This record gives sequence, C-alpha cells and structure tokens, in this order.
Amino acid sequence: MYTVTVRDHIMIAHSLRGEVFGPSQRLHGATYVVDAAFRGGELDDDQILVDIGQAAAQLRGVLDGLDRRNLDDEAVFADRNSTTEAVARYIADRLAELASTGALGPAGRHLSSVLVTLHESPVAWASYERSLEPG
Repeated sequence: MYTVTVRDHIMIAHSLRGEVFGPSQRLHGATYVVDAAFRGGELDDDQILVDIGQAAAQLRGVLDGLDRRNLDDEAVFADRNSTTEAVARYIADRLAELASTGALGPAGRHLSSVLVTLHESPVAWASYERSLEPG
C-alpha cells in the first residue's frame, strides 16, 4: 500500500454542547495541523499515487471553507458538535469527493482511502479514514 501525505493548518473558533466538554462549552479557539494521507495499492504510468501539488491545493481549498471561522455559525455543524473527530470526517469527505472527480489528478481516481488527521497539540490528535471505491 502506498501513502502520500500533505499537510496544512487552520485556525477555528467553536463551542461544544454537552456537560462532558466542561469549559469547552464556552467559545474557544483551536489551531489544527491537518494531515491528509492518500492511500492506494497501485501507481499510475508515471509512477505516482496522486499528484502531490494537486493534493496540497485541494486540501487548502477545503480548509479555506473552515479557516478563521466560528464553526458554530457553519451550517454543516448546525446539528452536531464540531469536535476534532467531526471536523476530520468533514475534511475527509470533501477530499473523497474531489478525488472521485479527478481533482487530485487522474491517478487520484484509483485511491483506496483518504485518512485525515487533525493535530490539536503535539500530544493529542484525532483521525478519520474514508474508504474509497477505486474508479
């Protein structure tokens, strides 16, 4: 299995509903380092899994929709908490959609999964892996 990973970051604000979140129920900020790992078993004729430049650009495009925003105000999180896990899934789902359209280059249509990891700090992170149907 091959893996190509690109990295970027976002800054967000949000609050979390529920007693389990303690002080994080209040509005607070977070800076996430975001890794997007693209996985697949086959390379294309050029011996690449995915176009790294396209992967980085598409990740930035997805993150632009969240960066420097209060996620409490975003429709996608209106009915659920914007936990690190939920944000990772949101990003992975968007990247999966882009891969299926060829936005990551032709080789990106043959990926088996995308794994998105949001690093909250040097010692804590959460990930979501989305399986893909190779095209």
